[in-house]
Amino acid sequence: MRPSSRSDDVPPVELVAPDITPYRGDGPIPWVTTLEAAAPGPHVAITAVVHGNELAGAIALDWLFRRGVRPVRGRLSLAFANVAAYDRFDPRDPTASRWVEEDLNRLWDRATLAAPRRSVELERARALQPWVDRVDFLLDLHSMQSASPALTLAGLHAKGVRLAEATGTPSLIVTDAGHLSGRRLRDYGAFGRADGARAAILVECGQHWAHASAAMAIESAVRFLRATGAIAPDWAADAVDTAHPSPPARIEVTEAVTVRGRRFAFTADYRGLEVVPKRGTAIATDDDDPVLTPYDDCVLVMPSRRLWPGHTAVRLGRFVR
Repeated sequence: MRPSSRSDDVPPVELVAPDITPYRGDGPIPWVTTLEAAAPGPHVAITAVVHGNELAGAIALDWLFRRGVRPVRGRLSLAFANVAAYDRFDPRDPTASRWVEEDLNRLWDRATLAAPRRSVELERARALQPWVDRVDFLLDLHSMQSASPALTLAGLHAKGVRLAEATGTPSLIVTDAGHLSGRRLRDYGAFGRADGARAAILVECGQHWAHASAAMAIESAVRFLRATGAIAPDWAADAVDTAHPSPPARIEVTEAVTVRGRRFAFTADYRGLEVVPKRGTAIATDDDDPVLTPYDDCVLVMPSRRLWPGHTAVRLGRFVR
């Protein structure tokens, strides 16, 4: 199914998709480069272009490669996840290359990966799975449809919040349980369990094709690598300040609104992080049923333009004081 917006209001494409062909590599998994240090340490990884039309992550990985990044301990992997979709990106129709056949970021549970069903994205997820199983700390770089402030999706567990806080940017952390339509890479396997040290965060760097989203992707990547000890604390100090930012604010998502009918519409042009003051306020209709805020000061997190049955329309949350 071809992704599309709920309106013709498609933001301008300010970014240029970098040429990533030099990073295909000759290892066992194409488009995954793993670098190893002499000193022992964790396996740290950054993934980009899980969705093919999200350019900021590709720009950040290209920047790291061009800077000659190398781990000072353990292993560092840089991975371009859905290159088949990324190769189809066309700035004249920038929403069309999110995926080839299905969303790569809804396939990350073992039952789905082991099932006989086939698709371009499933085959890629199966190829990546043995590598992901060896990663200790993961940063998954994404971007958003609307010009909403950047945020980190840290999962439900304390270890994800700790990793997000140690990274320090973006300045907002969201804790949420994911989507009914399928499990994200960030929640796969040990990442999605409360126990153990292995953890993953997903950073939404800003609007897909805005200059600021690429800058945020680079900053988040550098700070993540510093936080995990993969690089020296002063690596790339000329580009990313070595001072740690103020502690991020946090939003706790209490529920995700999933589209059920065929005529879902928001009551206003919500772009993200709007605070609705009163409980019981209608923010949308799903066919003829109103969607109401469950409490006062309800925060609307990442309202979607892909309003198809079974997809998440918006997350509802509140600031953690």
